[in-house]
Amino acid sequence: MLDHMIHKETQPGTAARNAWLNSPLGQRVYARERKLVGEALSQVFGWQLLQIGIWGDAHRLLEGARTQRKAVVCAESTEPDADVFMVRSRLDALSIASDSIDAVLLPHTLESEPNPHELLREVSRILPGDGQIILLGFRPFSTWGLRNLLAGSGFPPGTERYLSEHRIRDWLQLLGFEVIEARRYLFTLPFGSADPKGQRFMENIGSALWPLFAGAYMLRARKRVYTLTPVRPRRWARTKVVGGLIETGTRMQSTPTQHSD
Repeated sequence: MLDHMIHKETQPGTAARNAWLNSPLGQRVYARERKLVGEALSQVFGWQLLQIGIWGDAHRLLEGARTQRKAVVCAESTEPDADVFMVRSRLDALSIASDSIDAVLLPHTLESEPNPHELLREVSRILPGDGQIILLGFRPFSTWGLRNLLAGSGFPPGTERYLSEHRIRDWLQLLGFEVIEARRYLFTLPFGSADPKGQRFMENIGSALWPLFAGAYMLRARKRVYTLTPVRPRRWARTKVVGGLIETGTRMQSTPTQHSD
């Protein structure tokens, strides 16, 4: 279960990422994501919720969870949090039993993980049928994607790559997931901090007027349940001979009548 831990030094990009999240721009992004994640988690029930990867304060994104228990798994050393159970583990080889977690939250985790597809495979392994996954990602074909290209070292700091919503949907489909909710957000430029009222106005109308200009997306997907349908043995239809004709259900077959010479 959640008992295997490994020691790993804090990555250099972690401090820079945390500093960015504490900036006015980062705080604006984080506030929007907390709202979206809270709404998504209100639709998730069960015993165990697992957040994989650190994005901001360890427990803040999980505050709206309705599951009985919640925990955070990270691949690097981090400050302990009294409000949530913390575990250190390799993300592409999670030390968690299969089919033991009801829901998983990936807050931009795939963008900083060297093997994002392997991580999704691990998530699929630990989720049972009907288990849910919620993930956040930045869109590469947006002003935020352009800012990431211009930054050179990744934007926000610590980002390895942007993964398109289309690619993530393909991966989820191959792993047996069905996307049941998709939200796009960040309709403002990734620079500075504009008027808060103007920011809220742009976010509220952006999804309806220009969804293609969104800088980020949230997907909620459910793992499909495959049931085995028993194959009933074929029953032979009773035949009836009428003259020279054989009636078998709805099919009639003509047989020649033999005449004695």
